[in-house]
Amino acid sequence: MLTIADLGFDALTALLAGDGLSLVLHPDAAPIPGSFWGEPEAGIIGDTLHARTDTPIHSLLHEAAHVLVARAAGRRNLHTNASDSTIEEDASLYLQLLMAGQWPGVGHVRIAQDMDAWGYTFRLGSAAAWFADDADDARAWLTQHGLYPRAGVGNGDI
Repeated sequence: MLTIADLGFDALTALLAGDGLSLVLHPDAAPIPGSFWGEPEAGIIGDTLHARTDTPIHSLLHEAAHVLVARAAGRRNLHTNASDSTIEEDASLYLQLLMAGQWPGVGHVRIAQDMDAWGYTFRLGSAAAWFADDADDARAWLTQHGLYPRAGVGNGDI
């Protein structure tokens, strides 16, 4: 699984800043504030993502996407659990994959594989299949809220 240690903190910080997000790196083995699943998964508090060097990139992208989706939905003051809405979860999953395609050294394919390895489940059997063939509602939500298309992203194919 691709982690922050693989990509480097500075590069990730710069990329997240483009969406108005900040990243706080916590010491190895320290608790991660705002982590829904617990360590080493990323956490969210407001517009700040919390992680460690062993945090998977797919987790960081997912939480970043949740913040962007929550902003679009008009919510403020996020802490740990971004939403109980199924469509917002799907929109976050879709945006997570879109963002992966924008980040050098990551890519859609790799993040979809990491999502599957982590245990995400999809009706069509994989993150890539869901993204390509079963995510029209998520894409429509993102479009309606101005988050799709994203600059630097092609036609949505993985």
